[in-house]
Amino acid sequence: MSVTLAVVPVAGKGTRLLPLTRSVPKELLPVGRKPVLQLVIEELARSRISRVVLVNAPGKPMISAHFAVDHAMNDGLRRRGKTDPLLALKSTQLAIQYTNCIQEEQLGLGHAVLCARATVGAAPFVVALGDTLIGVNSDSNIVKRMMACFVKQRADAVVAFENVAPEKVSRYGIAQPKGQPGEVFELEDIVEKPAITKAPSTLAVAARYVFSPDIFGLLATTKPGKDGEIQLTDAIRALIRGGGKVLGMRLRSNEMRFDIGNFPTYFQTFCEFALADPQFGPDLRSSLRKLLNTRSSRSRAAQKR
Repeated sequence: MSVTLAVVPVAGKGTRLLPLTRSVPKELLPVGRKPVLQLVIEELARSRISRVVLVNAPGKPMISAHFAVDHAMNDGLRRRGKTDPLLALKSTQLAIQYTNCIQEEQLGLGHAVLCARATVGAAPFVVALGDTLIGVNSDSNIVKRMMACFVKQRADAVVAFENVAPEKVSRYGIAQPKGQPGEVFELEDIVEKPAITKAPSTLAVAARYVFSPDIFGLLATTKPGKDGEIQLTDAIRALIRGGGKVLGMRLRSNEMRFDIGNFPTYFQTFCEFALADPQFGPDLRSSLRKLLNTRSSRSRAAQKR
């Protein structure tokens, strides 16, 4: 069975990015020329996903509005001959059918995915986090590879992983592979945010998943874990222990993961994407080089005083 549907959780409050996210959802924060979520949706569209379920929170109507056709704006731009803005707006009009469902309470990623159960039904589906990008300008094809692996291997789930520094394992779900992991490997277990001394590897979940609909039954019976939330990792663990075939797929060396959940990673992501812009990137690189040289000269002069 082919995979054509994706669930994209976008219900997070973005509290670590306040006051930036006071009125703008973190998923719509710009990285370069486009909002984060648009780049996620473009990645899914390139993987031939045709339906997206946005799991939203109350009070975030801007998420849906971003992808809606604004006929008045289009007509106004057309009358004034503003072709470049028109082309920019067309980039939001992808061949995607959107469905919105609401996560009334913030009870974790597992709960957010479970909120999409009635809409997804009995179909296999992708989960792509709405605040995380894979590859500069989301040019990775990791989702497409995961979908192909899911179908070919008749898996119950395929999870993307990236190698992280040991001191970061306590932030992620961490894989315990069966044997030496290659690019694709079978999971023996997965542990949510382990201590560095108890982590079975340094392979961290990388914000992309493919599931059979069986995951919903496990999520429905998963008890709240750390932080009182229903963890998607715990349901994956139950799937493995119940005999399900769960595979991991490692990101390739050119598939960097960008998480905009806090200011340091957001700033880094914005800089990476802006510098990669084919039109404006070279001038920005030159400006940054001058700025850094000026600051360095001032710092050296201050030290000599």
